[in-house]
Amino acid sequence: MIDINPKISHQQTIADTITLRGIGLHSGKEVEITLKPAEIDNGIKFIRTDKNSNNIIEAVWSNVSETILSTTISNENGLKILTIEHLMSSLSGLHVDNLNIEINAPEVPIMDGSSKPFVELIEKVGIKIQNKKRKLLNIKKPIEVKNKNSSVKLIPNNQFSIDFEIDFPSHLVSKQSCQLQLINGNYKTDVAAARTFGFEKDVEQLRSNGLALGGSLDNAVVVGKREILNKEGLRYTDEFVRHKILDSIGDLYLAGSPIIGYFYGNKSGHYLNNQLLRKLFSDDTNYEYLI
Repeated sequence: MIDINPKISHQQTIADTITLRGIGLHSGKEVEITLKPAEIDNGIKFIRTDKNSNNIIEAVWSNVSETILSTTISNENGLKILTIEHLMSSLSGLHVDNLNIEINAPEVPIMDGSSKPFVELIEKVGIKIQNKKRKLLNIKKPIEVKNKNSSVKLIPNNQFSIDFEIDFPSHLVSKQSCQLQLINGNYKTDVAAARTFGFEKDVEQLRSNGLALGGSLDNAVVVGKREILNKEGLRYTDEFVRHKILDSIGDLYLAGSPIIGYFYGNKSGHYLNNQLLRKLFSDDTNYEYLI
């Protein structure tokens, strides 16, 4: 069980501006992104600098428009930002509440396939504590969403906890489950470095569908028939399930507030994570806000 207990009492932003460049995983195009400190109650906002108007997209569950192999958010004008989950996960792990993210393309750069580069850059400039309490989202009732053999659920708990199980036919991945406690900044060491992964047999089909055009051994773990193709191997023995946890932390941060509750995912992904939040917010007796 991973415990990410948001004991940080006040809202936070970053202490200085960060600019970085990278390649979009699916587009294959170069992207420049700038993270800027934001005011109290701003939340997380993406700003498409390649567009002159209606270019702000709030990072909230209701703006999720696509969940094929990544999480995409859109504004009311249809302007999109793809593959936000790794950056969002790093912001959750470091308790960043308020941030403006300027980006000159429709996709967040994949970096090394994990959230580690974002974490390191944010830690380098530091965190700024703001003069207002955080608003916490407390789960009051069990919520579950299923789709065939996959499921996700949120259950009342005294802190945010997350468990995950996966099961792939490849003997190199197979069944994995992760039960960890993340306290005192362990997000960085126990989750942040876990990279996205894919299977060599799927690469050609993905690219023919316009996906994973920027994918390489530099930004993903590629699983072959007999071996992991990355020369350096895995960063964790259970890196695959840890990456699923990384993704889920990012997707759940689209709730708009840190969650107080127990999350369990079984062979699930971005689609079910978003459906879970939609079901949660469909009934205001499912939750309450704590300050």
